[in-house]
Parts: sequence; structure tokens; C-alpha cells
Amino acid sequence: MTADAPLPAPSPAVEPPADEVVGGDAERMRLTDRKRQAIVDAAIAEFREHGFEVANMDRIAGRAQVSKRTVYNHFSGKDALFDAILERLWAATEAQVTLAYRADRPLREQLLMLIDQKLAMSGDPQFLDLARMLIAEAIHAPQRARDMLGRLGGREEGLTVWIRAAMADGRLRAGDAAFAAAQLQALVKGFAFWPQITMGQLPLDAAQQRQVADSAADMFLCFYAVEAGG
Repeated sequence: MTADAPLPAPSPAVEPPADEVVGGDAERMRLTDRKRQAIVDAAIAEFREHGFEVANMDRIAGRAQVSKRTVYNHFSGKDALFDAILERLWAATEAQVTLAYRADRPLREQLLMLIDQKLAMSGDPQFLDLARMLIAEAIHAPQRARDMLGRLGGREEGLTVWIRAAMADGRLRAGDAAFAAAQLQALVKGFAFWPQITMGQLPLDAAQQRQVADSAADMFLCFYAVEAGG
């Protein structure tokens, strides 16, 4: 190369695709998790708007702002996406109700803590949106609802676990713990869940939540508590 020869032009920088990952392992994991969450969020919106059968993977990719290939890298199809949505709802439910039964604490105090957690969740717009979508799909396709429950397997809700422990300790009347939990859920969700899901009512304010929690706990313990007042 002569002294006055022009230097070769630098190679143009190659921009990675918008949905590809650049960076170390930690960054890659964070970005992968964000993309997966974006895809599930997009699927929730798509299923709500079009229903499961008409939902389109191309539209889901567009809503999530990723390529269709990226969607399929995370999920094999709509069934896998629906399972992920169901898992998210279950996780949201169980993340709140983690109180272990305490033999040394008053029943009413523990029960109110469990109910308060349920009430807090019933005011979460994301949780309500997720529940609306799944309930709408269950109404539209009853078999899918049965399959959905089957995929949950034998997992037991935290409230049922607590009631079963209190029954085993002799402080609640012996019986079907799952049935008792469903009764308590009905006392709460009749005010703080179903009206918001089916009729678009606003979440309860603090005073309304307190009224629902106190009355539900008192009614439940009036029937089930072996010793009045827990």
C-alpha cells in the first residue's frame, strides 16, 4: 500500500434484530424474561379481544413487538400460551396467600390476614384483567375450562391448607376443608371480585373492605370455630 493510498472504509456496523439479545448472561436473562412477559401480556390482550380459537400468533407477535420466531422460541403454540396465562393467575393468587397456620395465634386474627390479602388482590387491575379473560374463555368453551382445571392438577389453595390445619388442630369443626374454603371465598368474592368482573364495579374502598372482611370472618367462625371467637 502506497503512502497516499486511501485507507479502506470501515465495515458498516451490523444492527442486531430488534428482538435479539446483546450482552452478558445476566442481561440476556433479564431481556429473555421481559420478552416472555411481553408475549404473555400480548396473548392476554389477544385472547380477550378475539377469543382463543380466533386468536392469531402473528397478531400476538405484533402486540409484543417481537418476531413470530421469538414467540415460538418461548411457546409452542396457543395452548402453551394459555397454560402460561393460567400459571400466572395461579401464581398471583398464591403469592398473596402464604400465611401458615399458627396454633398459638387467635383464629380470627389469622383469618382476617388471609381475607385482607384476598381483598387486596381483588383491587389489582392486572389480576382482574387476567381473571376476566380466563373466565370469558371458560364460558365460551366449557371443555377448555375443564381442561384448564385439570392442568392445575392437585394443587391446593393456601386458604384451604390453612383451614385444613386448623381443623386438624381441633380449633375448627372437622369437615371438608375445600368446601369450607369455598364458602369463605363466596362470602368475600360476592362483594370483591364478581361485581368487578361481571358488572365493572369499582374496587372496594378501605372502609368497604373492612366491613366485608370483618363480617366474613365472623360468619365463618360462628359456624366453624370450636371455641367461640377463635
